[in-house]
Amino acid sequence: MSTHSLTPIEQYVIDKVREMRIAKGMTIRELADELEVSFGFIGHVESPTRRAKYKLEHLNKLAEILECSPRDFLPEQPITEKVSQ
Repeated sequence: MSTHSLTPIEQYVIDKVREMRIAKGMTIRELADELEVSFGFIGHVESPTRRAKYKLEHLNKLAEILECSPRDFLPEQPITEKVSQ
């Protein structure tokens, strides 16, 4: 199985959701139940070797669950990506 890479903004969002989930004391299973997705989906999103990611509809529902704004999952400034070749 090959390793899939996410864009920096995708990884930022995933890391921010994980951080907020942990701060609320929620397990992956609890978040999956609240989000109405499978436990495996959240596990794949949070895994560094998978390329599953949240959709905008997920972020809206996550904001309800984690009692925040969908904006809280995004950086304040654009993430500049330098590509080396």
